[in-house]
Amino acid sequence: MEEKMKDWEGKKVCVTGAAGFVASWLVKRLLLSGYRVIGTVRDPDDEKKVGHLLRLEGARERLQLVRADLMEEGSFDNAILGCHGVFHLASPVLGQPKSDPKAEILQPAIDGTLNVLRSCKKNPWLRRVVLTSSSSTVRIRDDLLPGVPLDESSWSSEELCENLKIWYPLSKTLAEKAAWKFCEDNGIDLVTLIPSFVVGPSLPPVLSSTASDVLGLLKGEREKFEFHGRMGYVHIDDVALSHILVYEKENARGRYLCTSTVLDIDELAAKLAPRYPALPIPKTFKKVERPHYDFDVSKIKGLGMRFRSIEEMFDDCVHFFTMQALLSPLSQPSS
Repeated sequence: MEEKMKDWEGKKVCVTGAAGFVASWLVKRLLLSGYRVIGTVRDPDDEKKVGHLLRLEGARERLQLVRADLMEEGSFDNAILGCHGVFHLASPVLGQPKSDPKAEILQPAIDGTLNVLRSCKKNPWLRRVVLTSSSSTVRIRDDLLPGVPLDESSWSSEELCENLKIWYPLSKTLAEKAAWKFCEDNGIDLVTLIPSFVVGPSLPPVLSSTASDVLGLLKGEREKFEFHGRMGYVHIDDVALSHILVYEKENARGRYLCTSTVLDIDELAAKLAPRYPALPIPKTFKKVERPHYDFDVSKIKGLGMRFRSIEEMFDDCVHFFTMQALLSPLSQPSS
């Protein structure tokens, strides 16, 4: 038993925002890989929010849920102390600003990230931090060149985000930049993972806005996806596996784009409609003028990552929604 405990201590990691859509899958994959996981949540006693985590394989032996709040400085100290790795996925709840977007959206995103990193700085056992960013930190630009895919060196234009009043991309961009500066100043080994739009089954019982958008598309609610225009897509399990990959690989450095396929919404519908003929997937969408872009994911593939196809990720989604009785039993993909 003592040897097992030593092994667990050597693979002890913290996952912030553990009950979230992506974080839940990461916790699942970490437990299956033998890690001991400290998961931070807003309320560890809320069965509706955290029950799905406690039922994961290995949770009884190797998962501990603790309370932490991004807006409380020092709130993550106890959760992170003694961990060799920290996966920071928690994000403040962001809506449309009522009056001051900088105070209501941008500053909380930056402060929340820095609060977690200040706790990391206090932990002498820390090996690496993996921060979950977003492809919106890369693709919001007005200088895209035809035939030149975006890579990890690309950053979204802060000025363009502010002019367009798209606060989520700006908040993620500023938070990631703040994280890089803090970690460089304090000698923390940071890697950032940059997923595109995440598709896949939901472990939490309440669907995230992302999962709800996918369900809406499959049910024919055109407006749920109309605003997407051109978008990268990635399977949720591949995102979880990518987190672990960039944490474990000693030679992992810097930022890593994480996406399988980039498609216009009309291209996506053209693939999905004939595959699921029983579903009312829209075949046409209101034209959204978005720049054409692609992603170069050779960096993460160089670590050994292989992504599932768009068909696989939506097959898993359709199967999940069907099993949850959110779609008709006739909605399985055609052969």
